[in-house]
Amino acid sequence: MFFQVYGANALAQWGMLLVVLVGLILLNEFARRTKAGGAIMFFVIPAILTVYFVAIAIGAANGSEWALKNQTHLYMNGWFHYAKLYAALTGCIGFMMIKYKWGIGAKHWFKPFPFVIVAINILIAVASDFESAIKGWNCWWLSSEGVWLYGGWHNVMNGVAGMLNIFCMTAWWNVYASKDKKDMIWADMTWVYIVIYDIWNFAYTYNCLPTHSWYCGIALLLAPTVAAICWNRGGWIQNRANTLAIWCMFAQVFPLFQETFKDGRQWFDWAVLPVQYPEGVTTIEKIYEVAGGNAAAVGTTVDSVAANPTMMTVISALALITNIIAICYIISVSKKRHINPYKEDVFINQKYYKDSMARADVS
Repeated sequence: MFFQVYGANALAQWGMLLVVLVGLILLNEFARRTKAGGAIMFFVIPAILTVYFVAIAIGAANGSEWALKNQTHLYMNGWFHYAKLYAALTGCIGFMMIKYKWGIGAKHWFKPFPFVIVAINILIAVASDFESAIKGWNCWWLSSEGVWLYGGWHNVMNGVAGMLNIFCMTAWWNVYASKDKKDMIWADMTWVYIVIYDIWNFAYTYNCLPTHSWYCGIALLLAPTVAAICWNRGGWIQNRANTLAIWCMFAQVFPLFQETFKDGRQWFDWAVLPVQYPEGVTTIEKIYEVAGGNAAAVGTTVDSVAANPTMMTVISALALITNIIAICYIISVSKKRHINPYKEDVFINQKYYKDSMARADVS
């Protein structure tokens, strides 16, 4: 329905989806269970990668062939990917400060930090959705990562859904360390928010990262959700930040793992295209040819090659509708109980909330 995952490459595509999902779950568990695991994943590895990224940038600026041909420089050099990586890492570190009560992490005034960093991450994606709408309204346009995107009303609907999603985060000050010090607990971020966030974020990846969305739109969203539902209640937002940062680091260094090039070439059999490219790789080849082949530059538009935006529209509309329903419910409950939903818990009657609070150290 959403992806072209059938035919000769189906086994590789589904199999690698499972590998990525399990890998993210296991790495998240490694990062969250001990201080050493968290330090390795979110301090040591990012420090090494930052040196690597700076070296690539300097090398490319000086015309060094190794840097100019580096896959990170060629396919992951846009503002979005770096912004997302370091915003996610900032969240991971801040959440560790809260759960281990390091420095300002133990202060009451720091408790809204999770809300702030999640809102920033959402706004980054919202900006990307609106960028696609502006640059490619009802036509294909070439992004800075060399991906042909198709803009339109789906981007507008999902951009609005993302802004609403920010205000569906409730009880900004009610975050705690877990009693076992493995997690940061945000109990009022229940399955309600998890569902509407996952729908919105999947729509975003489907709209703006279409050639990557099989992995970053399904496996990456399932990993923290599975953990939160099955064994880590109340820790979903920490799971989300951890897995997002881990995936961004991997994808920034090895983009060819999932890449479909602007001319339609794919490096591995498990690369997946969504149905917005009606003829799959052939559609991309046609766009590339019409755009002038190697002469196609960032921002190039093509409106003479057919697209199939139906599923982008459906999932974006669903994201908007579910976020509207959620914000209306939050307002309704808040009025009935005469509370400020951003200072007090809203979903106190849900079992998920109660299970989460049972894990929280509220002392």
